[in-house]
Amino acid sequence: MKTLYTPYKIFHFPEKLKSLPREGAATTAPLHIRIKPTNLCGHHCWYCAYKAKDLELGSDMVERDQIPPEKMREIVSDLETIGVRAVTFSGGGDPFYYKPLLETVKRFADGPIRFASLTNGARLSGELAEVFAHHGTWLRVSLDGWDDASYSQYRGVRLGEYTKLMENLGAFKRLGGNCHLGISLIVDRDNAGHVEESVKRLQDIGVNSVKVSPCITSNDGKVSNQYHKPIFSAVRTQLERLQAGLTDDSVELFDSYHELDEKFDKSYDWCPYLQVLCVIGADLKVYSCQDKAYTPEGLLGSLENQSFSEFWFKDKKKFFRIDPRRDCRHHCVANKKNHMLVDYFSANLDHLFFV
Repeated sequence: MKTLYTPYKIFHFPEKLKSLPREGAATTAPLHIRIKPTNLCGHHCWYCAYKAKDLELGSDMVERDQIPPEKMREIVSDLETIGVRAVTFSGGGDPFYYKPLLETVKRFADGPIRFASLTNGARLSGELAEVFAHHGTWLRVSLDGWDDASYSQYRGVRLGEYTKLMENLGAFKRLGGNCHLGISLIVDRDNAGHVEESVKRLQDIGVNSVKVSPCITSNDGKVSNQYHKPIFSAVRTQLERLQAGLTDDSVELFDSYHELDEKFDKSYDWCPYLQVLCVIGADLKVYSCQDKAYTPEGLLGSLENQSFSEFWFKDKKKFFRIDPRRDCRHHCVANKKNHMLVDYFSANLDHLFFV
């Protein structure tokens, strides 16, 4: 089976690779952009990275911000023109609470850009669900509770929303289409004993994949690891049973439940990946990555009075303002990829042939 999660995707795009170094070829369009169309969400998860008091992600996020419809149309047209290959809608809030999302994905469905989204699944229905089912590349739904009562407790929603979500997931799969439906199962102390039953229920519904990850409780990896220590063994046992019981390719289980890094020191002085994947926020600002979205340290520029292409191609120096040794002493989703690329670019060209 071809793998969905691999750090080596970038090597399929040699022209982009050539453009990354400061002294490299001229700037090319990012391959992938995360667009946060709105910061509104109807759920109130206690561990939400943008709202939890012990996490600094999204420190400058304003909940009422959203991308104006006319600006979204401009962005979509611009991205098509410059050759962006993929767009993921994410939060901030929940993209499915953004009223122009249907119009936006219909435009993408008729064009060359692949699209995907993260969502809580509460609004995964109607024409929007149909467009994603038949034209989207993937959809990933966050999950924590295992029944109506627990789901309501986690998310501050009314009773019955868990049942509604399970119905939405089943209905989405019955629509057909090639959209990969994945679940992000966030594990904490409350649901640690329900991982196995949750995955089996999702398998019965017909989802394509389930990614099991630890709830992040603090910017300090040591604090998060201490939080998970009492439940770690029980969760690992369930995951091992699940892996042993998967006898076909009907569902992929991505096991990301492991101890977190406790040291976030970086050894490289530039971030190659911010030119590969960047973030457009609901505040019309462009950020280096999802880990630094809505923070002053991650700000690359603003689209308020210019198009994305004008901003992106104006000055290559902005891509090297962030020094990860100084500015990224926190969790980094691209750390492994950056290490790989920095090593790649450090090769002595006179000795390349001695492979």
